[in-house]
Amino acid sequence: MKVNAILIDDEPKALAILKNKIERFCSNVTIIGETQNPEEAIEILEKTQPELVFLDIAMPQMSGFDLLSKIKNPTFEIIFVTAFDEYAIEAINHCAIGYLLKPVDNQNLISVVQKATNNIEEKTALEKNKILIENLGIQTFQKKKIVIPTKDGLEFIEIERIIFCEGVDGYTKIHLINKQTILSSHSIGHFNKLLVTQGFYLIHKSYFINIDHISKYLNEGYVVLSENHNLPISRSRRNDFVNSLKK
Repeated sequence: MKVNAILIDDEPKALAILKNKIERFCSNVTIIGETQNPEEAIEILEKTQPELVFLDIAMPQMSGFDLLSKIKNPTFEIIFVTAFDEYAIEAINHCAIGYLLKPVDNQNLISVVQKATNNIEEKTALEKNKILIENLGIQTFQKKKIVIPTKDGLEFIEIERIIFCEGVDGYTKIHLINKQTILSSHSIGHFNKLLVTQGFYLIHKSYFINIDHISKYLNEGYVVLSENHNLPISRSRRNDFVNSLKK
C-alpha cells in the first residue's frame, strides 16, 4: 500500500536524516511535505490530508502533542519521534500509536512504518488519536484508556475497569468489572510493560493484578480482588508484594 507522509521536526539535521532513512528503507512511503515550524505544520496537514505523519514531540514553540490537539478530527496515522520522554511514551503505548527513539534505528523504522501501514488499511487512526489527546489531558492515570487488540479489532477500555490480566497459552484474558472479559492476542508480558509502573503488579507468571482492586491479602499466599477473584501469589514474589503494599 502506498502512503503519503508529512515530516515535522524543528531540528534540520534530524529532519534530513529521517527523510533519508524513509526514502532508503520505506519504499511504500511518499514524502509530500516537511517542515520545522509547528504552526506551518498545522496548515500543511489541513491542506494535504496525509495518511501518515512523523511528528517530533519536543519542539520549543509547540510540542507535538499541542500540535495534535489543534487538529480537528486527526484521521492520519502518527509515528512520534522522540529522544526520550517517559510520560510521552506511556501515553503513546496506551493508545497503540507508534514511536521512534532518536537516533532512529533502521529496523525499528521499517517495523513501525509497516505497523502504521496496516493501521491505515484498518482505518483506526481517528479513534486512537482522540483517545491519546484525551489521555494527555487527564492527570489521574486510572481514568485513562488502554487500546486492546482483539480478533475483532480494537477495544478501548478504561484502565480503572481492569481487575487483572490472566496469561492463557500466549494470549491474555483481561478480567473487567461486572464479570466482563476480553481476550487479547498480546501476551501478558505486553500488558506488564504497559502497566507495571502504574499500580499493577505481576503476582504470578500468569496473573497481573490492579492494586486498586485488592480487597484482602491472605497469609497462605492468596490475594482476593474485586468480585471475589481469589488468585495465588508465587512464593518468590510474596515478600516483595507484601512490602509494596505497605509502602
